[in-house]
Amino acid sequence: METIKSIKAVEILDSRGNPTLKVKAELDGGCFGVAAVPSGASRGKHEAVELRDGDASRFNGMGVLKAVSNVNEKIGPVMVGLSALDQASIDKTLIDLDGTENKSGLGANAILGVSLAVVHAAASCIGIPLFRHLGGVAAHTLPVPMMNILNGGKHAANSTDFQEFMIVPAGAHSFRQALQMGSEIYHGLKAILKDKGLKTNVGDEGGFAPSLKINREGVELLVSAIEKAGYTAGKDCFIALDLAASEFYRDGKYVLAREGISLSTDGMIEYCADLVSHYPIISIEDGLAEDDWDGWRLMNEKLGAKVQLVGDDLYATNRKRLTKGIRVGASNSILIKVNQIGTLSETLSASQMAQKAGWTAIVSHRSGETEDTTIADLAVGLGSGQIKSGAPCRSEHTAKYNRLLTIEQELASGAQYAGIQAFRNRDGNLGVDA
Repeated sequence: METIKSIKAVEILDSRGNPTLKVKAELDGGCFGVAAVPSGASRGKHEAVELRDGDASRFNGMGVLKAVSNVNEKIGPVMVGLSALDQASIDKTLIDLDGTENKSGLGANAILGVSLAVVHAAASCIGIPLFRHLGGVAAHTLPVPMMNILNGGKHAANSTDFQEFMIVPAGAHSFRQALQMGSEIYHGLKAILKDKGLKTNVGDEGGFAPSLKINREGVELLVSAIEKAGYTAGKDCFIALDLAASEFYRDGKYVLAREGISLSTDGMIEYCADLVSHYPIISIEDGLAEDDWDGWRLMNEKLGAKVQLVGDDLYATNRKRLTKGIRVGASNSILIKVNQIGTLSETLSASQMAQKAGWTAIVSHRSGETEDTTIADLAVGLGSGQIKSGAPCRSEHTAKYNRLLTIEQELASGAQYAGIQAFRNRDGNLGVDA
């Protein structure tokens, strides 16, 4: 019943109109699972390799027919007859078949599509939701949504140096209330931008993308939007930033072009410290470049007890890099992206390692998304307590939030909203006071 009968992939389009893969895993008993693979615009150099065709005559070279062929002709036949209930064995087979450190052999997108499709099929086979299959009876915590409602950097042209300005409704009492708060604040921001004569076009993650003179103006706009919606900044709703600093790191300097300044590592740390001291910021992601290890350690020493410091490009959901981060005290949090590493098992392992070390772990989407909702179940299954899935706008983002609403309803009285506690480590000294 649970053995794999077939694995098939097709080329589809993601939210940016670029090709990606959708994979279907069918089992002998008739059950099946389907998964679509996301893609990032701001990709760190330590991520697993996303295989693209490079054929300029199709989709500007962005086609994924090579990856599709790898699934259908190389991976699929090897998977036939294996048990979908043994995810670790499935993923090890995929890794061994690829044979490279960074999954450049078959493509991380091809491998991930298969890995996720199989786990969906397994959950279907045993008749339980994916989050329960992943997390067992302990899976009952709904994550705090971190909503990128003002897009900048590579997610929006001519907006800000920083990539994401997020609202974090950690003061809500349920996920449903948090989603309502996020939507109301999102629309409040739109009204404020209109009043200021600023553009309300949206970026890759559904957030507004006005052209701002300085980066902190984005933070101030979020504070105003929170208050306009009738909530209190720093109590009901907080602010999180993803600077994506690797994108503006040039020759040992952090170049903030919007502000016409160039900062050393120490200067960038002071810049972030100043923001934290003036605004209700609860989390800073990629505040420094992906290989500035000494800088990360210094930033964690200075700000780690006050704010969540999240490594995304720094770790790339990779246990080897995470091991170094834990050893040197580079941060206190990791961003978890399934396509950065390429298999579900490796994703789970990285998250569990971080949580065991007393860190927080945030399950995240990518800026090139589909309506696949796997990460919603993953966040609950892992008990991560935090999820990034863009603004409460456009179906590739709202699909994940709507799935979490359904999970909350299924859990009924057993559902627990992570709230402000999601931002504290096991010693209770991380984050702000509620």
